[in-house]
Amino acid sequence: MLGSVNPDINRMVQDLCLVLMSMAKVSGWTLPKSQRQQAPYVSKTQLVDVLEQIAILLELSGANGFRVRAYQNGSRTLASMEEDLFTIVSENRIVEIKGIGKGIGGLITEAVMEGTWGDMQSLYDKIPPGLIEIVGIPGLGPKRARILHESLGIDSVEALKTACELGHVSPLSGFGEKSQKKYLEGIDLLRRYQGRTRMDVGLLYGRALQQKISEISGVEKAQLAGSARRRRETIGDLDVVVSSLPENHQNVIENILNLPGIAEVKGYGESKVSLILEQEMLSNSVNSGSLDERLAETLIERNSDATIDAQVRIVNPEMFPFTLAYFTGSKEHNIRMRQEAINRGLRLNEFGLFPEVLAEGKIGMEAAKYTLKCSDESEIYNNLDMNWIPPEMREDMGEIEAASLSKSSLPKLIQPSDLRGAFHNHTVYSDGTNTLEEMAQAAQSLGWEYLGIADHSETLNIGGRQIGIPSGTVPKQSDEIIRLNKNWKDQGINFRLFHGSECDILADGKLDYSDEVRNLFSHVVGSVHALGSWRNRDEIENTEALIRAIEDPTFTILGHPTGRILQVREGFPIDMHAVIRRMGELNSDGYLKAIEINASPYRLDLDWRLCKYAKEQKVPICINPDAHDTSGLDDVWYGVQIARKGWLESSDILNTKSSLEIESLFND
Repeated sequence: MLGSVNPDINRMVQDLCLVLMSMAKVSGWTLPKSQRQQAPYVSKTQLVDVLEQIAILLELSGANGFRVRAYQNGSRTLASMEEDLFTIVSENRIVEIKGIGKGIGGLITEAVMEGTWGDMQSLYDKIPPGLIEIVGIPGLGPKRARILHESLGIDSVEALKTACELGHVSPLSGFGEKSQKKYLEGIDLLRRYQGRTRMDVGLLYGRALQQKISEISGVEKAQLAGSARRRRETIGDLDVVVSSLPENHQNVIENILNLPGIAEVKGYGESKVSLILEQEMLSNSVNSGSLDERLAETLIERNSDATIDAQVRIVNPEMFPFTLAYFTGSKEHNIRMRQEAINRGLRLNEFGLFPEVLAEGKIGMEAAKYTLKCSDESEIYNNLDMNWIPPEMREDMGEIEAASLSKSSLPKLIQPSDLRGAFHNHTVYSDGTNTLEEMAQAAQSLGWEYLGIADHSETLNIGGRQIGIPSGTVPKQSDEIIRLNKNWKDQGINFRLFHGSECDILADGKLDYSDEVRNLFSHVVGSVHALGSWRNRDEIENTEALIRAIEDPTFTILGHPTGRILQVREGFPIDMHAVIRRMGELNSDGYLKAIEINASPYRLDLDWRLCKYAKEQKVPICINPDAHDTSGLDDVWYGVQIARKGWLESSDILNTKSSLEIESLFND
């Protein structure tokens, strides 16, 4: 959505201001209070959050580690559970779920059936709110926050900052000067960005740094790692792994320290450089006319003081595959990989893959000389009887099992070149900045066969101004699309426009426009825009309303399903598993009901964690840019990254089908 004029921008700016103001305030967590008059009194989403909060609060209070892990596991189990929670609880099957014991099962049952939380309120009251904020500092978890509180009385971020500046933290057992310095840096990072950056911005800086380092003499290879390589929707610190011969390390480090675009050198040693990057890093590092160039221009215009933290690790060529795999992560994936190595009498870490019998008692570079030779990551996986796993999938979401050479069930992930068009795009008829013909020309330049127009419906109103197309104007847009399609056909050009609409889903689940008007469209993208009323309602009520909208015969695609804006606002409460299940049922009955990955880097909604479930339920996915100008069409690239992270293949994506296939599906 880069460079586009979008109706959400004003709301995003307002929400961001509220977020920034709230950063100055410290408030504790509270247990949810039900707004319902009957069971289920709380939703699965609320329970997932509460169990995770309890785990942190227990660790802050010094509880037994097994109890802490039980709540962590319970939260994760609920988050991935696909069956309806109320049904499971009503049938007394909650403790049959692996990862849910009697105690946590009892708490879940009480919360769902009665709306109460046992004695958990006392735990919430016990922990100072400032300690919760401290836990959010990168590199400082609940255990250390508790020690700081008990030893120094630290109960807020500001108190920790003062203690570090006065040197009171470093003398504590297990801390030291490095930890003290790291916490000050973490506080600064928390204040600047809350530790995360949108995918598009993080990748822009990461690619620029990788490119500049790769051009240094003595560098054999430079590769972006971490959450950027795994294509998380938001990215933490950048990690770059560099391969270089030992005799070149010093020269490589000196050149990195002298790169343009470094706001601050936080530290460096023989194999690691810690930096803060500023916008000069983006200069002369992106191709002319590319998506990255436009993003760089926008950042420089709007955020002249934006920075991002980066860690560069320089290793010998033989260590490079192991270091790259380790720092790509995720932590959960790495744990599983280490266990796979242990099962085979091996030890795996960032230094290598060693036979335990040879490396016993040795660590680091001392153990590295015993490593099995691996020229790239794929050989590491092969030595563990697995196929190479694409970085996007390394989240311990079943990829280890799927990669087994005996199963070989990893998906062939979708590529951006697989797309033949997109269905959710705007023009000057509503709030876009380009005409139908201009949007079509841009789509043709991408090699697409079609473009779906979905201007806003007439209800949408922002700041007292009607954004959507009045019912009476719809035939005019239809006539123009028919004329353009005829011209392309007469010229033998394999391209067409599909005339759709982004219809507002109203609070009661009805769709905007009359049935008569909606039946004029080839496809209807149903979206929620009145976020206020939906965010203040019960999850069950929202879910029922959304399902009513989807069941409408004219409904085709669910647009930006939760309404979230990354790092600005959460989506409205909704049981997406229930929504996807119902869409699957409707598809099995012969209706086309698809769900969108809104590819705007501000949204990336549908969440990647739900993609595999949609695939299992046979719900087609659309990767839509929600473009409001011609450059916005490029955003489909980000949507493809989310689809890949969600295990999706070309056959799972609606807009990989040909124009003729889409015409048949749309009955157009």
